[in-house]
Amino acid sequence: MDRETRLKRLYFRSAHRGSKESDLILGPFAEAHLPLMDETALLEYEAFLEENDNDIWDWVSGKSVPEDGRYHELINRLKENI
Repeated sequence: MDRETRLKRLYFRSAHRGSKESDLILGPFAEAHLPLMDETALLEYEAFLEENDNDIWDWVSGKSVPEDGRYHELINRLKENI
């Protein structure tokens, strides 16, 4: 799929998560940052979107961190965007 279609899909998945909190965090972040991401960052973000909304909320709010240490930079960028 071409980059433009990929970005549109990622934006939609970010802004329509199923929980209002995730929509409000990930939607604006995706709108601002997706166009600037390289292939590596996009792959990481795609994997991040596969995570559970409750886990994402806990990570961004600082209640917990991913067990395997993944997404450290991405979570910090999300926090800065709030």
